[in-house]
Amino acid sequence: MSEKSVSNTVVVLGGGILGVSTAWQLVKAGAKVTLVTESALCSGASGRSLSWLNSAGERSLPYHALRMAGIDRYRTLSAHYPDIEWLRFDGAIFWTADDDAGTHARHQYEKAVGYDSHLINQANIDGVDAQVNKASLSHIAIANPGEGWVSLPHLIEHLVQAFRSLGGEVVEDAGKASVMTASGRVVGICSENRGEFLSDKVLVACGPWTPDLVAPLGVHIPNGSPVSMLVTSQPYYQGMKVVLNTPRAAVRPNPGNTLAVDHDWYEEDIVAHANGSYSVDEAVVSQLMAEAGKLIGEGTSLTAGSWKIGLKPIPGDGEPVVGELEKVPGCFVAFTHSGATLGLILGEMIAEEMLSGVKHPMLASFRPERFG
Repeated sequence: MSEKSVSNTVVVLGGGILGVSTAWQLVKAGAKVTLVTESALCSGASGRSLSWLNSAGERSLPYHALRMAGIDRYRTLSAHYPDIEWLRFDGAIFWTADDDAGTHARHQYEKAVGYDSHLINQANIDGVDAQVNKASLSHIAIANPGEGWVSLPHLIEHLVQAFRSLGGEVVEDAGKASVMTASGRVVGICSENRGEFLSDKVLVACGPWTPDLVAPLGVHIPNGSPVSMLVTSQPYYQGMKVVLNTPRAAVRPNPGNTLAVDHDWYEEDIVAHANGSYSVDEAVVSQLMAEAGKLIGEGTSLTAGSWKIGLKPIPGDGEPVVGELEKVPGCFVAFTHSGATLGLILGEMIAEEMLSGVKHPMLASFRPERFG
């Protein structure tokens, strides 16, 4: 056994926002916590997320309520640190290519659940953000002034610093890991490069690889994770504040006067390699940046600074998968598409469940056992 195996501990497996947020909450509550990552912190999906903070569109009411609680926690963080450049609430604008009826329906649904939603067009889009190129908007759009964005790498750095200051241990580059059990209960993890870490409880928060890690435990979680790409522009001062979600590009501001850009129309152009990496023709990246540039200022194409490609975590039914595995007491999972929006609230709720044993009622719809 490793010398790092200590009783009365929690091991958090995963260095993205869900793992880091939960580890921080656990150590604040007095637990002895080791955060173990396969490679570097934030090297997975959290490092290439558009991280749009929202609950727009249609979804189940429990999911909507959870996302709204998630946004609330970010507002609290923003109030404590009003000058940080990596968390903003300046609103968002959404439009489709040619479906005004669908846009109206989305707006009416949002209004029906109390979500702040306004129909806009070329005539009044300047009142939302004058830096948006109104020529790119040929139909009606929806403005959601309560939405925002976060740069997850910056947030994770902030939380890890707080985690370490409270005595939390971070183990990076541990390689692939598996959950260890004895007599049907979790007893820790075994990592490829760093050996075993014993613990009373384990959280598996490994993004799109979470279903694979719990499958050997006899737990089936459907995995609908697609491949995706996030492009960061070269520095480009344009003053845009809102998040844009449009038919050919989704764009948000990013620290350092850059822009973060993604979409899904080029998914079939991404090539998967045998070693687990991905690549895409630079012409596709340039096309995406041209589409993004059309949305801003005078419509000039943007220049890509860098891009990252990998799997985007999405459970098979689209809803979060959160909580303790009934088949393996002491083993918890956190797997969701909305990792950015839910990052702080799920960290809080999972930590409470792990330490108290009391299930949070807001998570009742999202338990792993719903898949049978």
